[in-house]
Amino acid sequence: MSAQIIDGKQIAQQVRNQVKASIEAHSKDGHRPPCLAVVIVGDDPASHIYVKHKKNACKEVGIVSTCHELPADISQQQLTAMIDELNQDQNVDGILVQLPLPAHLDTTTIIERIRPDKDVDGFHAFNLGRLAQRIPALRPCTPKGIMTLLHSTGVDLYGQEAVIVGASNIVGRPMTLELLLAGCTTTTTHRFTRDLEAHVRRADIVVVGVGKPGIVKGEWIKPGAIVIDVGINRLEDGSVVGDVEYAPAAEIASWITPVPGGVGPMTVASLMENTFEAAINLQTQ
Repeated sequence: MSAQIIDGKQIAQQVRNQVKASIEAHSKDGHRPPCLAVVIVGDDPASHIYVKHKKNACKEVGIVSTCHELPADISQQQLTAMIDELNQDQNVDGILVQLPLPAHLDTTTIIERIRPDKDVDGFHAFNLGRLAQRIPALRPCTPKGIMTLLHSTGVDLYGQEAVIVGASNIVGRPMTLELLLAGCTTTTTHRFTRDLEAHVRRADIVVVGVGKPGIVKGEWIKPGAIVIDVGINRLEDGSVVGDVEYAPAAEIASWITPVPGGVGPMTVASLMENTFEAAINLQTQ
């Protein structure tokens, strides 16, 4: 068996096209374009690259984006004050604080300061709580994008055994909630899990997002399983790989995401969806 590739770039383009068409229709009804405010603190190169990708996507679909670049030594109080201003700005529909923040800032407090209905990253406890209670509002972008990828395969998710490797607040935990909502039987593994191999071997769906290249061996994959690799790791030779041993896994799985070109593009596409959803909710109240 050789796995079919889940082309994240192509599916993300389809999502962006849909968002663009929806925004155009929204504008024809007399509404202003959605507006996304991005806050970035410091000079982390990777963060600036991610923000650039988000700004480009906004431009493509017709979302107005504003970028607030703040110094690395900004105080908690100053950053909170900026978020309060954006919360109150009626022309701003979505607020995104690019992570990670400098160590002296309390990330949880900052995320909790964002109005839940403007929290287009979906990280606020209100939005995660809604997802846990099966009444989702704004959903975390990466897990939401992964669900779009899974649905693209046409595989019926009801009753599938799903194993999530990694329990981060950004991917693993909300991914568990998404798969539960989709009718899967889910297991979330983490650094204290005793026998990772045994869990992966029985999984119909494997989602891996820990940032450790090759942590999931290709031979562990159950024949016919779907493999979603969230990891992006740059090796010493400059190559980029995921968290799953790709070549042997691709010989066993039925579907697999490539790295790069799998989950990454879907995260940004889902952000565009969330920003439009936030705009609809705020502008039609």
